[in-house]
Amino acid sequence: MNRLVCLVLLLSFWIFPGEGYDPCCTQPCQNQGVCLSKGADAYECDCTRTGYYGENCTTPELLTRIRSTLKPRPDIVHYILTHYKWIWDIINNIPYLRDAIMSYVLTSRSHLIDSPPTYNADYNYKSWEAYSNLSYYTRTLAPLPQNCPTPDLPNAKQVVEKVLLRKQFIPDPQRSSLMFAFFAQHFTHQFFKSDFKKGPAFTKALGHGVDLGHIYGETLERQHKLRLFKDGKLKYQVVDGEVYPPLVKDVQVEMHYPPQVPEEHKFAVGHEAFGLVPGLMMYATIWLREHNRVCDIMKQEHPDWDDERIFQTTRLILIGETIKIVIEDYVQHLSGYNFKLKFDPELLFNQRFQYQNRIASEFNTLYHWHPLMPDSFQIQNQVYGYHQFVFNNSIVTEHGIRNLVESFTKQTSGRVAGGRNLPASVQGVAVKALEHSRQMRYQSFNAYRKRFNMKPYSSFEEMTGDKELADELKKLYGHIDAVELYPGLLVEKPRHNAVFGETIVEMGAPYSLKGLMGNAICSPEYWMPSTFGGKVGFDIVNTASLKKLVCLNINGSCPMVSFQVPDVKFQSSENMNSSSVHSTQNNINPTIVLNERSSEL
Repeated sequence: MNRLVCLVLLLSFWIFPGEGYDPCCTQPCQNQGVCLSKGADAYECDCTRTGYYGENCTTPELLTRIRSTLKPRPDIVHYILTHYKWIWDIINNIPYLRDAIMSYVLTSRSHLIDSPPTYNADYNYKSWEAYSNLSYYTRTLAPLPQNCPTPDLPNAKQVVEKVLLRKQFIPDPQRSSLMFAFFAQHFTHQFFKSDFKKGPAFTKALGHGVDLGHIYGETLERQHKLRLFKDGKLKYQVVDGEVYPPLVKDVQVEMHYPPQVPEEHKFAVGHEAFGLVPGLMMYATIWLREHNRVCDIMKQEHPDWDDERIFQTTRLILIGETIKIVIEDYVQHLSGYNFKLKFDPELLFNQRFQYQNRIASEFNTLYHWHPLMPDSFQIQNQVYGYHQFVFNNSIVTEHGIRNLVESFTKQTSGRVAGGRNLPASVQGVAVKALEHSRQMRYQSFNAYRKRFNMKPYSSFEEMTGDKELADELKKLYGHIDAVELYPGLLVEKPRHNAVFGETIVEMGAPYSLKGLMGNAICSPEYWMPSTFGGKVGFDIVNTASLKKLVCLNINGSCPMVSFQVPDVKFQSSENMNSSSVHSTQNNINPTIVLNERSSEL
């Protein structure tokens, strides 16, 4: 009998409704087979192209049996990629081998994501609405039918307090820096923009990918207010000889600032919430400078071009820079691979690949990496608590971009997996994230592991690797298959010396690589020098890196800049005496403010 059916029979907390019960509630169809109900007590499974057959799509075809026998488990693949450095050093220097492996990485990951999209929160079956309505996030696994038995889930606040909330800061053993943490937050919020007026299933980011709406604005109206309309550039102000974003009062765009913030510190950028913390405004400033820098290059290369063409071409160049930095610096770091990742769209030109993308709500949920945040922030010789840090753009101008970059490079982020590392200031955000996932009727954590070719966990201790945490989870959920996606991602045991557990990486990589390589600029129709203003613009894209992005846009010498804290002694702000904490007060309660923001921030 199917495992989930057994659960329904055995667990006392399931409440069975009498009338209208959907037999597909027990998810009898395995291996991505599609369940079709036929009345209250009958169903059939559509096993088309799953590689399986039988009543519940559980019998493998011959080729499937061979593939599954030969295919190594994800943890074995990860081990190989993160060990044997001497072998990978050789492979990385042989272009043919490196290209072949990178092509396999891209296709094997990307093909795990359905394209075109199949479901949304309101349709647990294929429909034109789920495909065409871009105001929804798509769904990787169909939501549970409305008339399914309702599990007696633990209180969301209790889950956060018992297994997620930080007791003591746990640094990331992979030494991810705050430059990594703030990049993750800044980059992803161009496509994670939930429209909570409609509900958590809806998005305001209709681009569904890397369109740099967080730099240029989500709407044409906002973009026009931020543009200088001269030489393709964006508006800016100069403070102490350095370029910063313009003020809200000067451009009249909506930004989310509390009334206590002085007008001279209300910077205006593409994303309305990026005034929240200086790390976001730091990146917003760097990208503003990069845009205007590239505009100058395009103006010199094409003196006959008008403002509009310079702006549009520069935007394409910055999209290309972003994707290259994300793959070769950001994903490279979080993967921990010794294999050197490569951004080369031509690797997919002879592959079956669709150049389109839809952001899944599960991807949004997965990216709630709030444990990355430390308890305080050290910038040069000053330490800021959350009270001094949130909505305080004076930190950006007082320290300057160079000092922010170097300070954030030297400070270690928190470990995401393993549980009990969520800062108290954002616990309300975590509660909302869990409540929203319930509202959208997510399937279980184990269901998502199966969907992404991972073995489901059979016990709480196997999931966490920690007996005390496992016991707490058992008290909350009763059975391993009842654990929800969001808390499961954060309590799962981390991989060896890594910031994440297996599930975040094995789920996140397909979403990420499909979204990046599915971008229009990566298609054969776009990927050519003329798209980017000729050879000069194409070279900017193909040589982009985090270090170049920073160093070409600051005054003076290049600072220390990395997504990984250098292997040198640096005093953690968590260990510093409280008397060294910066005295400037914003009189803003960060817990209240952060909890009022969208759950993505």
